[in-house]
Amino acid sequence: MGNRFARVSTQATAIFAALLYASGLSVAQAPPGADHTIRNFAFETGEVLPELRIHYYTLGRPSRDGSGVVRNAVLVLHGTTGSGAGFASRAFAGELFGPGQLLDTAKYYVVIPDAIGHGKSSKPSDGLRARFPKYTYNDMVLAHHELLLNGLGVSHLRLLLGTSMGCMLGWVWGERYPTFVDGLVPLACAPAQIAGRNRWTRKMMIEFIRNDPAYAGGDYTAPPLAGLRAAQAIITMSGSSPLMAHRQMPTRDQADSAALSVFQRPSMFEANDFIYALDASRTYDPSADLEKISSYVLAINSADDFINPPELGVMEKLIPRVKHARYVLLPTTDQTRGHGTHSLPAVWKSYLAEFLKVLP
Repeated sequence: MGNRFARVSTQATAIFAALLYASGLSVAQAPPGADHTIRNFAFETGEVLPELRIHYYTLGRPSRDGSGVVRNAVLVLHGTTGSGAGFASRAFAGELFGPGQLLDTAKYYVVIPDAIGHGKSSKPSDGLRARFPKYTYNDMVLAHHELLLNGLGVSHLRLLLGTSMGCMLGWVWGERYPTFVDGLVPLACAPAQIAGRNRWTRKMMIEFIRNDPAYAGGDYTAPPLAGLRAAQAIITMSGSSPLMAHRQMPTRDQADSAALSVFQRPSMFEANDFIYALDASRTYDPSADLEKISSYVLAINSADDFINPPELGVMEKLIPRVKHARYVLLPTTDQTRGHGTHSLPAVWKSYLAEFLKVLP
């Protein structure tokens, strides 16, 4: 199912090395970026891609028991439009992966893949554009399972930690492969269909781009900047914290300046990749099968999360249906950053420490 170490990305490795060094970890711990190729990958839509490339990073070494099963693997999954390289920040890697830390890579084998459509994995902007298969979260989970099982020889995970989209992928993992993972840590999401304001904003962003005349059905010759900037404004606001935003923009003029800057800087996103990433959530809804999850679960959300507002009461309703689950709602503080709190282990790692102690 592909070459485990095909096409090592030296550029990504160098970036990861620099970030880890800045986080206080040695350059020797920088993971080698590599590609795993899955041939004739069948998507949920029925479309087939002759070669699906899944890019990934690893930290640490696998430790196998007497029967050859890896027992120390940790899968870390990124959010929408992100990539595995994003976890190499001081705020994330510097808090979790160093000597003596909770996921010390001298003890754990950490696997950090780029999801389909993201980072250096196969995506629309590689050339197919809007003819790329219309992937879903289920496809992402299947591809990650193939990477672990057939690319890395990992048939068991000690821990799966996912942020935002990765959080939702964690819930899908728990249902699709109930005996594969000991512990799930979904951060900043809910195990329910994306609806209401969450889907509303996603659909608006998609349509802002598609309805920009420059988009040209996905075959644009120049980026559809009007649509992209409108979408970028929505996603920037959605991911922000009201408390921090007010502290950073305490006057009318500062708020106006920040708003205008969104339309003055280049877009952060490639149009087709962005549309696909947003729409991949369209079939997500694990709520019907939560009883299938046998993994221990630590679900963490933040009270100032615009994307997953706690007043909806979704988590309180659904968590009791999960056999071994604890739900933590982080209160708004000077340390929380709205939806982005998922990538700040300093805020929630005390709960992870407790979870690791009780994990069977």
